[in-house]
Amino acid sequence: MNELLKAALDAAEWGWPVIPLRVGGKPPALHGETSCARTGPCVAGHQTWEQQATTDPDRIKVAWAVRPFNVGIATGPAGLVVVDLDTLKPKDEKGTPDGAESFLALCERAGQAVPTTRRIRTASGGQHLYFQAPAGLRLGSTAGTLARKVDTRGWGGQVVAPGSITPAGPYTVLCDAPVANLPQWLQTALAAPRGLPMAPFRLAPVRNATRCAVVALEREAAAVAGRTAIGSRNRELLDSVIRIGRFVAWRDIDRAEVEAAFQAAGEAAGLTAAECRATIASALNYSLRTVRPRQAA
Repeated sequence: MNELLKAALDAAEWGWPVIPLRVGGKPPALHGETSCARTGPCVAGHQTWEQQATTDPDRIKVAWAVRPFNVGIATGPAGLVVVDLDTLKPKDEKGTPDGAESFLALCERAGQAVPTTRRIRTASGGQHLYFQAPAGLRLGSTAGTLARKVDTRGWGGQVVAPGSITPAGPYTVLCDAPVANLPQWLQTALAAPRGLPMAPFRLAPVRNATRCAVVALEREAAAVAGRTAIGSRNRELLDSVIRIGRFVAWRDIDRAEVEAAFQAAGEAAGLTAAECRATIASALNYSLRTVRPRQAA
């Protein structure tokens, strides 16, 4: 038995419906609605890849006898929520948190340890954490809702099963622990990802700065403090600090003043102190490297 067929059958034995993915790739290999011939399972109407996902070993053997398809698990029908921790891409600013670091910060903020559960290493070096979806709650997929570089796969999503291989590398099992139930704090964040209301933010007095720089800092810091939605806070902090970085480069305001203001604003929005420090330093360093001279701005 070839390894990809075995991977598909192994997933099906867990009760996880599978679909064939493109050979060496991640997109579903099943036809789309525009190319549907309305035959076979689609005779009464087009069936999406999620609807065609199966645990039937006979159907799986027939499908994987055609080509060495990679294996996709339809997370919704499988009753799974998979947390996808992505790695930094070449275009990402160095020093910013990757998915694993962002998820660790989320766990720390919730006062919980990183859950022990089935964990898969992706081809790019990221991780998939498998959780059992709560009964009676239909959670969809998200992209960056929880935190930067942290996505989830539920209904409408699929993950590549271990044993599959892409040009970037194979998908392998890092931890073969039983699939844990989705933690309550994580369920709450996914079901209502708006965060908790924070205390009003007030900027401390800024000394030795131009009026223009102070007004800009007040505006940007207030925007960061008011961004309480989980998943957008870190991005708001990053963008705001970059915008203020030009005033630091032009010597209109001291860097320490900017760091202190945004540290307070980020923590007021619910970010951890460590998240704030890393993002602020990264954003300021980037801004100082790329800012144009005042006369060209």
